[in-house]
Amino acid sequence: MSEASETDSSGTSDLDVRALQRRLAAFAAARDWQPFHTPKNLAAALSVEASELVEIFQWLTPEQSSRVMEAPETAARVEDEVADVLAYLLQFCEVLGIDALAALSAKIDRNERRFPAPGAADSRGGERGDRHSPE
Repeated sequence: MSEASETDSSGTSDLDVRALQRRLAAFAAARDWQPFHTPKNLAAALSVEASELVEIFQWLTPEQSSRVMEAPETAARVEDEVADVLAYLLQFCEVLGIDALAALSAKIDRNERRFPAPGAADSRGGERGDRHSPE
């Protein structure tokens, strides 16, 4: 089993982001794709793959979308698109020197300050807490 895909007894992966980034870089290098892996191109590819994920859900009702993983064929499509999105995001971060997990942790910290939970001791001064987007 590769160093980036070990699975524990609960079925969850113990992913190593750096190992995945190394595998993606090696994959691209073996095919001489590095000249094409510019931030602009990777951002565009990320957007395309995210759109392909959205396409699966486009005409589903909320109820149908909640059950999308019940159909093996659709579940496989969702997993493939999620993998494509993550692959391009990791490559994008690698090219720009962004630590994806540190960036996410910092963003969660900022959002916790911006959108305090109702009833939180420091709920004064935050922005409206009814916004769903973590922008």
